[in-house]
Amino acid sequence: MSRPSILVTRRLPEAVERRIAEHFDATLSADDRPLDRDALADALRRFDALIPTITDRIDAALIGLPDRRTRVLANFGAGLDHIDLAAARATGLTVTNTPDALTEATAELAILLMLMAARRASEGERELRAGQWTGWRPTHLVGNSLVGRTLGLVGFGRIAQSTAAKAKALGMRITFHSRRAPPAEVTAPLEAERLPSLEALAATADILSLHVPGGAETRHLIDARILAAMRPDAILVNTARGEVVDEAALADALAAGTIAAAALDVYEREPAVHARLLDHPRSVLLPHLGSATIETRTAMGMQAIANLQAFFAGDTPPNRAA
Repeated sequence: MSRPSILVTRRLPEAVERRIAEHFDATLSADDRPLDRDALADALRRFDALIPTITDRIDAALIGLPDRRTRVLANFGAGLDHIDLAAARATGLTVTNTPDALTEATAELAILLMLMAARRASEGERELRAGQWTGWRPTHLVGNSLVGRTLGLVGFGRIAQSTAAKAKALGMRITFHSRRAPPAEVTAPLEAERLPSLEALAATADILSLHVPGGAETRHLIDARILAAMRPDAILVNTARGEVVDEAALADALAAGTIAAAALDVYEREPAVHARLLDHPRSVLLPHLGSATIETRTAMGMQAIANLQAFFAGDTPPNRAA
């Protein structure tokens, strides 16, 4: 009996690619470049399954191809805003993701961004590498400690909760805003306070950290109005989705001193970054490294494989999203 044909759209860790090749008729990415629309359409016609990533935008028109062969998309990643889930459900296309594997790594990166911005680490490294450091002095690049500061979490899912636990261990106070109130057994160990609105959270947080999914509902959730509500010494951190932040409004806020700093791992038009964010000394910018540990990326790949194995065995994939 022939094995299902699988296209992997980007390079994955070696152990993951090896496991895929063991279980499926696998076509791996040769050049690690994002597929364009024509290539995605061709893949959907030729393969039983795809392992796509955030760089593969699979919309309703592609999903609705009359000669589509693909029956399952085993997404490599937790976020699914690049796939039209409504169209997938309407046409019987199964979609899965990897929601648990990247929680700790992304939370670690959120803490890293907070520390880098609060302690002005990026500014210091740029100065040193440029040969401009003249030596130690008491008032040089003085930042802020995280101890005693208030962390405001926008959203309170897995990654936000892990970020909160790490921040609490550093001596921070935890506040959050979410659509639904989590159970007390989640909030009590963190001593986390749920605030009634995003505006209230923004107005009281020393660091505002974003942990919401992408998509139309959250696009530009952080806009000029929310930025204006923040304190002038506050820091914005984004490890969620780039489109959650209006980058032009953020650049304006930094330039005007409305907020003190921004620390970003994701961008509105990746891989492009707003030019004024690139130029601002108090912006900390990383190239979408949230899940970039070998342990996490390998676990994500193995989770995608488990979803495919379940699907082709006739079972419900453990991480089915559509």
